[in-house]
Amino acid sequence: MIFKVYYHENVHQVPVRENTLSLYVEAETEKAVRDQLHDRQIIIEYIQKLEGEHLEYEQASPHFQVEQV
Repeated sequence: MIFKVYYHENVHQVPVRENTLSLYVEAETEKAVRDQLHDRQIIIEYIQKLEGEHLEYEQASPHFQVEQV
């Protein structure tokens, strides 16, 4: 499954919506995504499972690149 992870890079600053970044991760579960990203210095805001038409829409984006973590 593909998950879209919304996150913030600065762990010492209050999260601001306008500074939210995203990345795509392939994993079996949301917990597996969290476990894989545990070592990174980021604040995970939200993890969204992508499937069906939503996944197709995201794949059409030029920024779509699945990270193998």
